[in-house]
Amino acid sequence: METITADEFRATAGVEDWGVGVNGAVVEYHTRDFATGARLFEAITGLAEAANHHPDVDIRYSHVRVRLFTHSAKGVTVKDAALAQQISAAARKLGVKKAAQSRSQLMIAVATPDARRILPFWQAATGYDAISEIELADPAGRGPLIWLQPVDKPIGGRMHIDVVVPPGSGEERVAAALAAGGVMADDSNAPEWWTLADADGHKIDICPSRA
Repeated sequence: METITADEFRATAGVEDWGVGVNGAVVEYHTRDFATGARLFEAITGLAEAANHHPDVDIRYSHVRVRLFTHSAKGVTVKDAALAQQISAAARKLGVKKAAQSRSQLMIAVATPDARRILPFWQAATGYDAISEIELADPAGRGPLIWLQPVDKPIGGRMHIDVVVPPGSGEERVAAALAAGGVMADDSNAPEWWTLADADGHKIDICPSRA
């Protein structure tokens, strides 16, 4: 299935509440209380099962956030637009309105003169999906988008990213990242964590969870 543009998504009637970008179509509703949020989730569940297309839904005490994304197409498709239309109609039926102000979204920008050279490393180290030649997204829809920002030369800095992996999988993740073009920057703290770097010198700590 082919992806559609943001303008094509917005052309669908009844999806005015939704925002759309490379990481999917998103709406946040102010449900006022948890019980109303649960009813909205129940309605979304029925629509998703009927369409065999399932969104990411985050339920909080007074808000429900919904994200639509077609993983097989690595983007937004007509399936997302159709389900968004139905979800909006269900929200209106429950008297639920879009939140007045959506929460901020975090994106990680990794400056690089050659995104193709380091994308395999970042994909292997994070476990993310490549949704374009310069963007990686969490397949679970929880983590921030990673943007491999094109620049003439790398931008140095002291910040690094920690990637917490399931217990016992640290060595496997490290091996995958090294095979994808990474280098071992520091393994003196292993097996608590390993510090790896991509070809531009950006660092990632691979940290097995202790939970």
